[in-house]
Amino acid sequence: MLLWALLVVPVCGAAESAAGVRTVIVGGDRDYPPYEFIDKSGHPAGYNVDLTRAIADVMGMKVEFRLGGWSGMRSALQSGKVDVLQGMSYSQERSSEVDFSVPHAVVNHAVFARKDSPYVSSLDDLKGKTVAVHRAGIMHDYLVRQGVGGKLTLTDTPADALRMVASGRADFAVVAIVPGMYMIRELKLSNLVPVLRNVATHRYCYAVKKGNAELLSRFNEGLAILKKTGQYDAIHNRWLGVVEPQTIDWWTFAKYAAVVVVPLVLLLGGFALWSRTLHRQVALRTADLTREIAERRQVEEELRLNQQQLVQADKMAALGVLVSGVAHEINNPTGVILLEVPILKRFHDDSVKILERYYEENGDFSCGGLPYSRMRQEIPRSLEKIQDAGKRIKRIVADLKDFARRDETDCNEILDLNAAAKAAVRLVEPTIHKATTRFSAEYRKSLPRIRGNRQRIEQVLVNLILNACQALPDPERAIELTTWHDVFRNQVVLRLRDQGTGIAPEHLSRLTDPFFTTKQDQGGTGLGLSVSAGIVKEHGGNLQFESNGEGTTVTLTLPVYHEENNA
Repeated sequence: MLLWALLVVPVCGAAESAAGVRTVIVGGDRDYPPYEFIDKSGHPAGYNVDLTRAIADVMGMKVEFRLGGWSGMRSALQSGKVDVLQGMSYSQERSSEVDFSVPHAVVNHAVFARKDSPYVSSLDDLKGKTVAVHRAGIMHDYLVRQGVGGKLTLTDTPADALRMVASGRADFAVVAIVPGMYMIRELKLSNLVPVLRNVATHRYCYAVKKGNAELLSRFNEGLAILKKTGQYDAIHNRWLGVVEPQTIDWWTFAKYAAVVVVPLVLLLGGFALWSRTLHRQVALRTADLTREIAERRQVEEELRLNQQQLVQADKMAALGVLVSGVAHEINNPTGVILLEVPILKRFHDDSVKILERYYEENGDFSCGGLPYSRMRQEIPRSLEKIQDAGKRIKRIVADLKDFARRDETDCNEILDLNAAAKAAVRLVEPTIHKATTRFSAEYRKSLPRIRGNRQRIEQVLVNLILNACQALPDPERAIELTTWHDVFRNQVVLRLRDQGTGIAPEHLSRLTDPFFTTKQDQGGTGLGLSVSAGIVKEHGGNLQFESNGEGTTVTLTLPVYHEENNA
């Protein structure tokens, strides 16, 4: 039978409770010290419990703790009996079942064995051995993936796994290093030592049922507040820092002193106490170093990602220089076309009188391989088309040069969203025509102005339109662009709707994450929407994505510019 420990933390006042403030049910493991456990008085205790109480205090929440068997608590989260688990290691597989908060700790795992056990250097040495591991814990999943699942012995708690090894019923136990050292000390399992450290490192987070974003955001915000105020460091050091040596049980000491020669007991007892204290300090210092190494690895990974972003930005800058050069070269022949066509038109207007007289006197004749009666109508139209095409090339090149020009201005231009949208459409017009035959744009007249950087806004719109084009499976699917003024929110809105393949629900929340892409096989880098979201946020706006599986709608909102606000 599943055992529960219940405790209501009165972080709200009596009036608030009377008003019906909803209690958040917080679940956890009843036997995972020093993170979370039931103390000798029957109350929830540990690092996770103190952290949750502090978050509830700063966020004005009312919480109730329920600690039990870990596998049962995971089931309770999915069934809705608890709202949040206060300590769960992150993995890709688990992220499909629950949503994780930002990590509040890093948990490192080790292999524990008896002191007389053979030496092991990797997880491969555990194959064929009896390995005890906590049922439904993160290392249970990890060992199965690593192919060590053949002789796993599953236990209800990490302490049971260590007891099995200490008693000889199992060869090894895989347990988190800090809880393992803590339980070896508390349970007096003196024949156990960690023989292989750092077999796996996992981020330790709060976990909520999939889709419960509101509750998750409250815990994330509470964590941020605690880290800013220093309360987080105090709680972390209290439970996971160096533990002070415990005082000697003088009654036990006096009882043995009555039996054994006092000087000998003092000598042996002093040596044992020194050895035990030294061993404990070494073990805890090792745990601290392990945690520091894991944090350093995380920083190195962030630096690697930043380096990739810089490389991609450098490529985009080089492409901008190339585009500017090509645009300059195109401008030269275009200028010749626009200069010569008016001369040809004037020549045609002057010569047509002579040709018409000849036609009246001699009848139809061949001109340029075609009858003059036909060419007299085609030539003016052809000259007009050439002149219009030249003007269009010049306009597109100008837009392209503006788009590629190095951005050296702040977001202080007063601009028209309609004009920026039309320029973006002109830039990608060939792609639009290739992707769909049903593109439509409705620009609401007299849109209020916005304040920002036109080049960056065009960059966002170009990226959104290109994504919509790439999502269409055939040219019969439509793309609709609409702008309007939201008077109630005092915002200018642009909505882009496509009838493409849509976006999976689990991907919607990650679309603007750096390097996340669903088009990796098509050369996608995962930076386009991330950069676009940053630009929109810089302009005080918002970028929202909606998809029902049969298309995607992107809504861009930007605040209206008021001249008096700039006075």
